[in-house]
Amino acid sequence: MIRLSVRLAGVAALVAFSLSIFEAAAQQQVPPAPAQAPSATAPSGPAPVAAPVFPKPDPANFTAALPTKETINAFLQTSWGYDESRIWQVQGILKTSVEGISKVVVFVGDKTGKMKPTALLFFALPDGKHIIAGDDIIPFGEHPFTEYRAQLQQRADGPYRGSASKDLEIVEFADFQCPHCKEAQANMEKLVVDFPNARIVFQLYPLEKIHPASRSAASYGVCVTKQGGSNAFFQFASAVFDGQDGLATTDGATLTLNSAVTKAGLDPAKIATCAATPETKAAVDASVKLALDLNIIQVPTLMVNGRNVPANAPYETIKQIVVYQAKLDGVAQ
Repeated sequence: MIRLSVRLAGVAALVAFSLSIFEAAAQQQVPPAPAQAPSATAPSGPAPVAAPVFPKPDPANFTAALPTKETINAFLQTSWGYDESRIWQVQGILKTSVEGISKVVVFVGDKTGKMKPTALLFFALPDGKHIIAGDDIIPFGEHPFTEYRAQLQQRADGPYRGSASKDLEIVEFADFQCPHCKEAQANMEKLVVDFPNARIVFQLYPLEKIHPASRSAASYGVCVTKQGGSNAFFQFASAVFDGQDGLATTDGATLTLNSAVTKAGLDPAKIATCAATPETKAAVDASVKLALDLNIIQVPTLMVNGRNVPANAPYETIKQIVVYQAKLDGVAQ
């Protein structure tokens, strides 16, 4: 049995896989830490100033044939490779009581010593394509984002800016009534400027249970796109986010949405009629289903060629990930 002398990292690190500097973006529960080894003590005192030295892996902790250490390292390289300071070591691949499910433990640190050493624990599933971390299922393998990328290329049909090509596709899932989504728009504007060859899509994901006006706003967005195209939609979206406080009441929402439609150069009465149709409801439902099928559990979220990234992470981190993912996929930036 593996015993660790470093703390267990939050599951957010597995979801965003490397945004430890932005763990607030993820809201999963953290699994309990394994017991501490009696032969070693947890780091204490001042923060380390050099890269951590991980303990030598014990061959007794490699009892499962799959996944292989090579596959795990390839997965982590794909996930973390954009950060040249990140280092890790596969510490164990163990059989479990369930046939085909393996427990994987990885030690993580950085070359500078600024990051407190952590231990990531996850369970690899028999299909070789997914892992379970905490209560979430995450794509896994040497090319973990391929299937999600294909789904997005086929089903992400929201308004877009930039290239018509889907070679480098950045899909934003957002809710018009979400304050964090409003904040993320500054990042989105920078992406449009820095990546002119990317297709940057806005995909509607209204969280109706906590944002009562989000469904109406999404329905209006569908109809604005239908009647005015992508340019009109982004004018509408900017106006809705600017007037987001007005969505807090029923009357305020109507005024805010109608005003945004007018700013987009369209007729509010026609948009309201369109928004009430079954076809519009089906379009919003399809966008929500896409988010759920991609296991997107929060907004705002970006999918960069299928890779999940919090949209309000620090911009330089997002930019770094986009550049790295484009390089992995062999596409122009």
